[in-house]
Amino acid sequence: MTLPPGFSASIFAAEPDVQQPIGIAFDTRGRLWVAENYTYAESSINMDRDLSDRIVILEDTDKDGKSDKRKVFWDRGKCITSVETGFGGVWVLDLPNLLFIPDRNRDDVPDGPPEVVLDGFDRDAVRHNFANGLRWGPDGWLYGRHGILATSRVGHPSAAPAERVSINVGVWRYHPTRKVVEAYANGTTNPWGMDWDENGELFVINTVIGHLWHAVPGIHWQRMFGEDLQSNLYELVPMIADHYHWDTREQWHDIRKIGVSPTTDVAGGGHAHCGFMIYQGTSWPEEYRNSAFTVNLHGHRLNRDTIERKGATYVAHHAPDFMKVADPWFRGVELLQHPDGSVYIADWTDVGECHENDGVHRTSGRIYRVVAGRLDMRKNADVSTWSDSELTQGLVRTNEIYSRQCRLVLQERARAGQDLSAIQETLRKSVESAPEVRNRLRSLWALNAIGTIDESWLIGRLQDSDEHIRAWAVRLLIDGTQVSPLTLDALKTHSQGETGGLVLAYLAAAIQKISSPVDRLRLGSVICAHPVFASDPTLPLMVWYGIEPVVANDPAAALKLAAETKFPKVRQFIARRLVSTPSIRKSSLDQLAKLLSSGDTQARLDVLSGIARGLEGVRKVPAPEGWEATSAALAKDENTEVQRLAKELSVVFGDGHAMEEIKALASNDGAPFEARRQAIRTLVDAREESVAPLLLNLLTHRELGIDAVRGLAAVHHPETGKILVDRFNSLAPPTKFEAANTLASRVEFATAMLQGVGDSKVDRKFISPFLLRQMQTLGNEALSNKVAELWPELKQLSADKQKKIADWKVKLTPKVVEAANASQGRLLFEQSCAKCHRLFGSPMGIGPDLTGAQRSNMHYLLENTIDPSATLGQNYVMTIAVLKDGRVINGIIGAKQEATTTFNTPTGTVVIANDEIEETRISALSIMPEGQLDLLKDQQVADLVKYLQSTEQVPLP
Repeated sequence: MTLPPGFSASIFAAEPDVQQPIGIAFDTRGRLWVAENYTYAESSINMDRDLSDRIVILEDTDKDGKSDKRKVFWDRGKCITSVETGFGGVWVLDLPNLLFIPDRNRDDVPDGPPEVVLDGFDRDAVRHNFANGLRWGPDGWLYGRHGILATSRVGHPSAAPAERVSINVGVWRYHPTRKVVEAYANGTTNPWGMDWDENGELFVINTVIGHLWHAVPGIHWQRMFGEDLQSNLYELVPMIADHYHWDTREQWHDIRKIGVSPTTDVAGGGHAHCGFMIYQGTSWPEEYRNSAFTVNLHGHRLNRDTIERKGATYVAHHAPDFMKVADPWFRGVELLQHPDGSVYIADWTDVGECHENDGVHRTSGRIYRVVAGRLDMRKNADVSTWSDSELTQGLVRTNEIYSRQCRLVLQERARAGQDLSAIQETLRKSVESAPEVRNRLRSLWALNAIGTIDESWLIGRLQDSDEHIRAWAVRLLIDGTQVSPLTLDALKTHSQGETGGLVLAYLAAAIQKISSPVDRLRLGSVICAHPVFASDPTLPLMVWYGIEPVVANDPAAALKLAAETKFPKVRQFIARRLVSTPSIRKSSLDQLAKLLSSGDTQARLDVLSGIARGLEGVRKVPAPEGWEATSAALAKDENTEVQRLAKELSVVFGDGHAMEEIKALASNDGAPFEARRQAIRTLVDAREESVAPLLLNLLTHRELGIDAVRGLAAVHHPETGKILVDRFNSLAPPTKFEAANTLASRVEFATAMLQGVGDSKVDRKFISPFLLRQMQTLGNEALSNKVAELWPELKQLSADKQKKIADWKVKLTPKVVEAANASQGRLLFEQSCAKCHRLFGSPMGIGPDLTGAQRSNMHYLLENTIDPSATLGQNYVMTIAVLKDGRVINGIIGAKQEATTTFNTPTGTVVIANDEIEETRISALSIMPEGQLDLLKDQQVADLVKYLQSTEQVPLP
């Protein structure tokens, strides 16, 4: 291990004393509790129920920096991911349950069987994204995390379905006294680390799409894929880091195969992160205090970031990497500060990743200990033995771990009914007048922990001179299920003069806790009156998340907010939400049109953009009152985007003159291509009867041919199938793929295409396995039989997949792959895969990005190609939609709203009005079809594999 000067690392524990460490925690005696997971298995098995997981206690009794005492506390787990101590026992995530194992006499022997506190956590479809990461927060809640591959329905064991909380990807929490569970923050990919800074702000580490995120209650972060559980969010909050830990020009190199490139090494080593710690001890040099540390999985190192306040939240900057590990088996999963100031790192110790395919090495595991200089090895103080007064003094220790433990013990004593009145006044005075904000915060948290905060007194803290005290006053005031009338009045009054962005972020979070629609909108309007935060990446979105559920309930108040807000996004989203609700669409459009007659150009653009997005997929809508005069004025606006949107909306509103202008633009050879492309989309969305001949005339156009072909899929014309087949060979190759997609969308079109294949008019290489399967879902027996006749190899697709994988592994020897042509493989990838998958920076489709996947692992590559439905995540479930006009769409449902449904397909996003859908069927199959390799020659498969395993982009042939 390579560390900065003055630091050293040693092994605290190693196999056989510790194996498969997946989670760690320290108790008040400084002992290490380790969650050992043996049940995690290969992809085909998922979790091996024949094995058991366990909780182990490791202790260094002679203070030489090594574990010398070990005890198994519990060994009956079936999917343990995390452990934490407190409240007279041990908290264990043993999926699908959150367990409490009592040990009130502290003899390290369970007092009885585990108590099921919560159940409903997914442990199957979620795979390696399972719930994890138990940690006590400064607010007295027990926090945990959850990954993206499944949604859990969590609640008390006796909870009815309606009483359960849906938890997808993000952070959740449970209160040990109130016995309630809630989703706290939503989004990311697979968060596997979190910590609170000295001001009690929660930061979360993530993998793939960005690494560092600031958690505000009710926030909705960006996701790797899929839709958030809350509808109509429209935009998600980005990460706070101003950098990535890999060279984004390379995207995510397969570091397991080639190591870290020089540029990625400088950036931080890779995209995958596990474990997270903000160092707040006293034994490391001061420059490292308050720095954020995380394990970089592929880069075999500890990344270090520094965090500072910016706007409504924070920004993180990259600092020099702290530690590098030469051992290729290093798989750090967690890091944690010990009460003595050293840092412990749990190492899973294996050569695989999250997607295990070659077996789990269950007998390995390490715990490393990192110290600076010579550490004082005196016996750790057991704070659970301290008096109430001593605990109060311990709260303000510079070593944060002691402070956290003191607060937890006080909370335990309060829950047990002990009289803590003697320390209440001391804590209150500390909050009001202690010289250091850090100490004031810890006293405030302790008052909250023992349950002695008076609401009126807490409201008074809103006037504090320090932003963090004010922010925490808001947080604690809204910590219940609902905001009281007294607090609501205080928050609305305080919001008017508040200038701190962080406080405003929590005030925006408070909107979600308010039951009254009127009061939600009132508080939102006050926050939206701060123009300095108009372009902040977080605050406008937090306001929107709070008001969105009530906008349609009180359109008048929402429109008033839209007219007055200083936040453009909020104005745009209100307009979009109102017009997307059929029952209030007409009245809302009438009022929005009035807004277009006043205000500045930006405000008009906001409203028009919102209306346009809200009407996507809707064909004809009655024009708002006075639209003719309004549109005439908008046509003279100084902003060309305002002019364009107004004209396109006029088409939706049935303006014949505007329709002719759009037609003329689409046909104008002298107009810019992008303007013509947008005109074509407008005409197609309006289902204008005369658009089909225009589109047919553009089939061979170099720039607009693809747009014309896509439009013909939506606009039904009886001659489309025949004309496309007859002109197929004259189309450009990219347009041919789109033509095949259009032809496969309707029975009569597909029949013409298959006839064209038989007559050699259509080259079968442009018909992908996805389209073959789509044609078989059209419900026409003759058509399905024709597909089977022309592609007899499809009959073999249901053969033993494991045998196919084994056969290809024999064929694709290293020598064969090495001799293959990666450039030809890239051509095949772009023809068959690139519509859904990204590799080396190609445009993102609906499938996972392959750049960071285990492409060097032949088994992983073949399994996911030959049997893509085997590990189908919920976000990749395919829906078959039959439309009333005869078209069939196979895709993944994205946003589903009252009036429209969005389908993500291999060729793009399609928004369909719900009243145009005849029926929908859920398929058990992945949108990626089986049999991709069966339709290729052996050399083509080798070329494709060579490209997929490339470490950098290669040129096309």
